[in-house]
Amino acid sequence: MNIDFSAEEKAFEAEVRQFLEEQLPQEISRKVLAGTPTSKDDHVRWQKILAEKGWAAVNWPVEYGGTGWTPTQKYIWANECAKAGAPDVVPFGMKMVAPVIYTYGNEEQKQRFLPDILNSNVWWCQGYSEPNAGSDLASLKTSAVRDGDHYVINGTKTWTTLGHYADWIFCLVRTGDANTKNQEAISFVLVDMDDPGITVSPIITLDGHREVNEIHFDNVRVPVENRIGEEGKGWTYAKVLLTHERTGIARVAHSKVRLEKLKKLATEASTGMGSLAEDSRFQSKLLDAEIELQALEFTELRTLAAVSTGKAPGPESSILKIKGTEVAQAIDELYMDVAGYYSLPFVKEQFLPDFEGEHVGPDTAANSAPKYFNNRKASIYGGSNEIQKNIICKAVLGL
Repeated sequence: MNIDFSAEEKAFEAEVRQFLEEQLPQEISRKVLAGTPTSKDDHVRWQKILAEKGWAAVNWPVEYGGTGWTPTQKYIWANECAKAGAPDVVPFGMKMVAPVIYTYGNEEQKQRFLPDILNSNVWWCQGYSEPNAGSDLASLKTSAVRDGDHYVINGTKTWTTLGHYADWIFCLVRTGDANTKNQEAISFVLVDMDDPGITVSPIITLDGHREVNEIHFDNVRVPVENRIGEEGKGWTYAKVLLTHERTGIARVAHSKVRLEKLKKLATEASTGMGSLAEDSRFQSKLLDAEIELQALEFTELRTLAAVSTGKAPGPESSILKIKGTEVAQAIDELYMDVAGYYSLPFVKEQFLPDFEGEHVGPDTAANSAPKYFNNRKASIYGGSNEIQKNIICKAVLGL
């Protein structure tokens, strides 16, 4: 693999840097680089800037508004965005439901939904997991019973990230009868969150924030025209969507930036016998994370090459998901090491822009514990890492 950039790629890199310097709002960048929460308005504002430039849909086919970038250009873009502090594009619309719509939806659905996703006019969330159906997603119970030209939906979805902001939700629902095999009874349906019968209940996570929710459906009537593709084929479409989600979970560029920052912080953290960077046990943990991250980066580059035409990534997305989350969690632990006892107090208010009180410890320490605890879920969502290993055994190793 040739990792040297060509003259054209270096010119593109310079163009990206200039664009980020001129167009990325500094107040948003400061939040991202400091690890403090970004708002819905922050993400929508940045997404609209990208859409105006034509750089919003990095992996979409060109005919639907995609960039047409090469794998190397996508790699450059991701790395420069991470270094500049650009917020991640919220994946549920752009990276998850959109590929399902432009791959399996009809022309009317593409015209109806894709432009609003591209321009961040509509906020999406994902309705997959249920209280009794997480990693075993095929056992989901939310039902969609046909009533003329509508489905009547009843059930509950849980762990719905940012669902309290959403205008629409894409759901896996059970449309088959009791004698139909689990996977063959599932359909993929788009639901307007303003429909009568939908209730959103907050779940407060360990970092004190409302990130996830439960969404309850009580006789919610949804037009059949909102079903993507064929009835009973939702499991097939869901698997395609999940490969996109798992690839995005790796967040290699983000981890690279965090690791570089960590090295600097370690030189400033004292152990009483020198800096933490000089501690042999810390050095060993840091080197392990750095080696794993570099190996992960090359795996991501191979995957980028595979999806350069807008197609779904293959089972290698499971490798990215496993290693990406493990590396991110290892870096979280290193940040806890650097913060030391300053990681223990948590004053949620100090992350608000109008906070005037005294910060607890160094700025970088304040969010280390909340981030560590919150990110434990990364090896579970998108399909637990144990399930990903089963996928690799079956699809890659043929076992």
